[in-house]
Amino acid sequence: MPSVTPVCFGTLYTGAQPSVHGIQKYEKPVITIDTLFDALIRAGKKPAIVASTNCSMAKIFLERNMDYYIFDSIAEINARAVELIMADKHDFIAVYNGNYDYTMHKNGPEAPISLAALKANSEAFAMFSVLISFHWKHHNTLVGFAMDHGCHEIDDNLGSHGLDMPEDLNIVHLYAAYPKKIITANAYATL
Repeated sequence: MPSVTPVCFGTLYTGAQPSVHGIQKYEKPVITIDTLFDALIRAGKKPAIVASTNCSMAKIFLERNMDYYIFDSIAEINARAVELIMADKHDFIAVYNGNYDYTMHKNGPEAPISLAALKANSEAFAMFSVLISFHWKHHNTLVGFAMDHGCHEIDDNLGSHGLDMPEDLNIVHLYAAYPKKIITANAYATL
């Protein structure tokens, strides 16, 4: 708590409580404590963030020796994510598509336009997952679809979050694991 985007992303990527990572309200300072990105960099891995211009992901994890791809549209974000997946030069790619979050706040969590945005996010995740399963065969891979908070209807049926209630705090994360494929000389002959 509070289940507000910068606070939640801070906890999600540091494992620390808000009082430790330093973001306790809707603000976007750069987190200076150790994050998942820092641990990956120390391990010799190459992380990247692909996100929208003013979102929390594009702000609070800056100033690290990693790649940042910041765009103004969801189409650009998804296109760059596809390019990065197909190139397979990163060990970790965090992609933030904020279209459902935006429409949920403006129109309500179950408004047709919001559900269409949620469907688009799900389809993008499915596409990323399929591309990863095909292009990242030479190593073990974990794919995750991780929301940072839930939402509920409040004030004129608009979407909100940040309350100490199950609708805001109990969220589902989805994962898929793809084991490394061993390709033998005989398999290469048939390709």
